Amino acid sequence: MMRNLDLTALRAFVTVADTGGVTRAAGFLNLTQSAVSMQLKRLEEALGQVLFLRAQRRLVLSPEGELLLSYGRRMIALNDEAVSRLGAGAFEGEIRLGVPYDVVYPAIPPIMKRLSQLYPLMRISLVSSFTVLLKEEFARGKFDVIVTTEQQPDAGAEVLDQRNLYWIGAVDGTCWQRRPLRLGFKQACIFRPLAQEALEAAGIPWEMAVDGESDQVIDASVAADLAVTVRVAGGVPEATMPILNENALPPLGQTRIGLYRQERFKGEVAEALLHELRFAYRSAA
Repeated sequence: MMRNLDLTALRAFVTVADTGGVTRAAGFLNLTQSAVSMQLKRLEEALGQVLFLRAQRRLVLSPEGELLLSYGRRMIALNDEAVSRLGAGAFEGEIRLGVPYDVVYPAIPPIMKRLSQLYPLMRISLVSSFTVLLKEEFARGKFDVIVTTEQQPDAGAEVLDQRNLYWIGAVDGTCWQRRPLRLGFKQACIFRPLAQEALEAAGIPWEMAVDGESDQVIDASVAADLAVTVRVAGGVPEATMPILNENALPPLGQTRIGLYRQERFKGEVAEALLHELRFAYRSAA
């Protein structure tokens, strides 16, 4: 007799594999850790296979688990698409989301992927810009929801997290030792005046080596050891690293991750996106 896989248990398995652990998967699924563990156990018993191996306190997919993961992703995606397209509760439309450049990764891509699977007729339009510009456009109604990095979010914002600010430079770079210190910032960067004021208070001379309106140019210049800049913890670009010599450059303190939503932004899809953003940014740091 042909057996049927439990899609609820299969969804728990795929989420654990994608998020790297039961704790984070439980948050994404709105379940307790014990409930997720029970679903994994039920799936292993139904298949007669061990799906995860423990390695240094981490869950690692077994060979059978890797095979099931490929099938599981396709089965869940197909199930969600069918339910969304054929069910009475199909959702169509567009969500306009704004997120600062330095905190887009790693949170936003998997969020967009999951929502597109759950609501394939919905379109998420993502704009990456500076907090100042995002808030200006939000006030004009151009965004449904925005994430911000700012010292003190407005009264209407939900504060998700508080993170350290770091000076960053090239891997094994020496630019941070030179005087005047060469800086790289976009003109509208909210951290630019903060960095300049900190340097002046510490008596460290500086000059703008790179500015303009291109994030990629700033990142490339820092990675080439031509300048240093400032980033939020968890948002360090490739080929760069935090400058951790506390005596070299002045401390920059912390910034907050804010979440703003329009009053009209309500409903199932809105709540799904807000839940994902809250969990990702509260857990990532």
